[in-house]
Formats: sequence, structure tokens, C-alpha cells
Amino acid sequence: MSNAEPLVLIVSGPSGSGKSTLVQKILELPGTMLSVSCTTRPPRKTESDGKWYNFVSEAEFHGMVEQGEFLEYAQVFGKNWYGTPRKSLDDALALKKDLVLEIDVQGALQAKQKLPGAVALFVMPPSRDDLERRIRARGQDSEDEIRRRLERARQEMLNYSSYDFAVVNDDLERAGREVQAIALGSRCRVARMENRIRDILNSFGG
Repeated sequence: MSNAEPLVLIVSGPSGSGKSTLVQKILELPGTMLSVSCTTRPPRKTESDGKWYNFVSEAEFHGMVEQGEFLEYAQVFGKNWYGTPRKSLDDALALKKDLVLEIDVQGALQAKQKLPGAVALFVMPPSRDDLERRIRARGQDSEDEIRRRLERARQEMLNYSSYDFAVVNDDLERAGREVQAIALGSRCRVARMENRIRDILNSFGG
């Protein structure tokens, strides 16, 4: 990566839209790394600490908030807290890698305010019926919870205009190519390339 500043790519969208799968596609690109979020929710059976999340107690989480350790944090569904550690940005800078944040819409809007140079990407389900089918297929939620998730998805999608890009996840192969193209294209924005461009101009004598 030619720039001192890492590219920060924020990926969000409704629960069940397939964000995690598309984030994995972005992470297949060389020079990318995932920001590991902190959460107060208990790990699922398939999850290990430190891969996608660091699992902490509420007391630990609120201590980190008080210390200003988060780029953004939010309470999701009125119960569990999630936060993006500032340290992720320092790590990306040290490793000269671009940083991928997978966060909910509330957190994405916070992060975009604090990091105006970040690129925000919204993952959309193709329809309400498709999203409901995906949520039901996970078999984790009660009817009430499913209704709540679908209403939250509708509310979240109303924020689409706050994002730079949107990808409709109706075909995983195509959506995977699109998110990779967005990541690669974002690296080439003039605002990010300015130092490199100036160096090249200087080689021509200014």
C-alpha cells in the first residue's frame, strides 16, 4: 500500500443479509485485515475469542468506553453492546494494511463521522421475503425476534443514502466480485493517492 493512511472499509447491512460472507471475500484481497470487534454477547458455539469478536463483560466494555478505546460503539436490540477498538486502526497503520470493519448501521454512521475518509458499503437483501427466509434458516430466533429483526432491517435500509456503495446480495458470486471491486477501486481514489501522485509529478520536475 502506497499511502501512510490505511483505507478503512465499513461494511454493514441488516442482520441476515450475508455481510460476513462478503467481508470474507474482501479479506481474500492481499493487504487487507479485519477489525476484531468487542461484544458483551456470549459466543455462539462456532465462535472462538479473537477471530471475529473479543468477548468481554459489560463492566469491561464500559471501562473501555470510559477510556475512549472505541472508534464507535452501540447497543444492539437493546441488550448486547458492540464496539470497534481504535487499536485496530493503529494495527492497520503499523502493518500497512487496509482495515475492514463489519459493523451494524448505527455503528457505521458513527464510524463514518469520525473517519470521513472511510468508504461505507451497504449490503442489501434482495427482498423482505428473502431476508425472512435467511433468518429462519439460521434457526436461532423466536417469532417475536424475527419480527423485530425484519422491522429493524426496514429501518436500517432507510439510511442507504449515508453510504458510498450498495451491493444487493442475491447472487453470492457476483456480490463477492462487486465488494472486491469496490475495495480495489477505493484504493485508487485521488484523495488517497495524493502523496504518490505528487512524488510522481516531482520525478517530472514538479
